[in-house]
Amino acid sequence: MNINDLNIEYDKLQQEYGAKELASIYNGGCTNNPEICFVFMNPTGKNIASDSNWKGRRSPWIGTKNIWKLFLKIGLLNQKIYEEIKKRKPQEWDEKFADLVYKDVEKHKYFITNLGKCTQIDARVLPNSVYNKYLNLLFKEIEIINPKIIVSFGNQVSSIILNRNISVSQCRKQCFQRNIAGKNYSVYPVYYPIGNGMMNIDKAIEDLNYIIRTNFIQ
Repeated sequence: MNINDLNIEYDKLQQEYGAKELASIYNGGCTNNPEICFVFMNPTGKNIASDSNWKGRRSPWIGTKNIWKLFLKIGLLNQKIYEEIKKRKPQEWDEKFADLVYKDVEKHKYFITNLGKCTQIDARVLPNSVYNKYLNLLFKEIEIINPKIIVSFGNQVSSIILNRNISVSQCRKQCFQRNIAGKNYSVYPVYYPIGNGMMNIDKAIEDLNYIIRTNFIQ
């Protein structure tokens, strides 16, 4: 199965759980044994790729700024690309620039996705029951791309993925195991660094740098 084969299922769930006027946001980056799979919560209309007129890739965080600062600070984004992201207003992102950004993501061997692909108008809190509708599809994504490690952002996403109560503040830099399709994956819960979680972005950067050093720097 190709990872794009899952998109039809995400589009069905968008009509049920997302804003009807917005499109699903799928995923993006390295799809062949990435070093890290980053799992966020769900997209919002701030991602301009959720507009029905958008003709390019529907990947996370297109047209936004703050998350790319985090990727820069952990050594996973080209400085020149980040400077261009900072200069651009959301509507100044186009399909070509989105591809340029994600080509750099792929070059740095990581994959970005959301547990829920149902785009909302705003950053409203979704119940566990909605995220659980997407869990098996996320596991299928992970099975297809086969990352070395998984980083889950926030208490809710981490708890659902790991099927146990997770408080990120109580398990910083800790690794948990999750069996997916017969393989054990290392999962690291990390503070959610965007929106209301911006107050914790420095802690997220600190923990991510530790996780990267531990797993990838000999």
